[in-house]
Amino acid sequence: MQTLKRYKWTWLLLVIALCLAAFLAVNSMGLAKSKLPVIGEVQDFSLENVDGKQITLADTEGKARLVYFFFTECPDVCPITTYMLSETQDLLVKDGSFGKDTAFVSISFDPEKDTREAIRTFADRFHANYDGWYFLRGDQEQVRKLAADSFKVLIYGDNKDNFAHANLIGLVDRNNQLRGLYDAGDTENVTPEFLADSLKKLARE
Repeated sequence: MQTLKRYKWTWLLLVIALCLAAFLAVNSMGLAKSKLPVIGEVQDFSLENVDGKQITLADTEGKARLVYFFFTECPDVCPITTYMLSETQDLLVKDGSFGKDTAFVSISFDPEKDTREAIRTFADRFHANYDGWYFLRGDQEQVRKLAADSFKVLIYGDNKDNFAHANLIGLVDRNNQLRGLYDAGDTENVTPEFLADSLKKLARE
């Protein structure tokens, strides 16, 4: 009788172990399905930062990144979106991931007016942490091509007539793959919390 009881508990433990393994397998499959799809590859670039140093895509590699195209004299969406990014930055600084596992790349498409000094003044208005926030500038045609080809961001006009551009934020993984494009004007869904969580999730992949 005692032998039967002992085997009974052995079988029960085995069944529990198998059920747990099955649950973990199914859960793992669900997590895999929830991963963001790869939308495209980000082209390499070499652009100037606020200190006059050339920054390439490889300099930000290994981190999950948010990429945003802007110009400092933008009268509406650029400052609003940059403010949202600064709030996202604060959330990531609090948990220690900003500059280590996550980063932002803001790229100006108005090199004539957006000098290094103008960009630094703009960035400082939003208390940008330069340890993890790259503000870049470069040849206008190069930037427009990068924006259109890698991020589906079309830019129209010039600095005489103002610019029109898609107000999108790109989510890029450690391997320079585009994994998300978010409409910064969708303030109901695209929030600092959403952006911070998306970055941290991508950084853990």
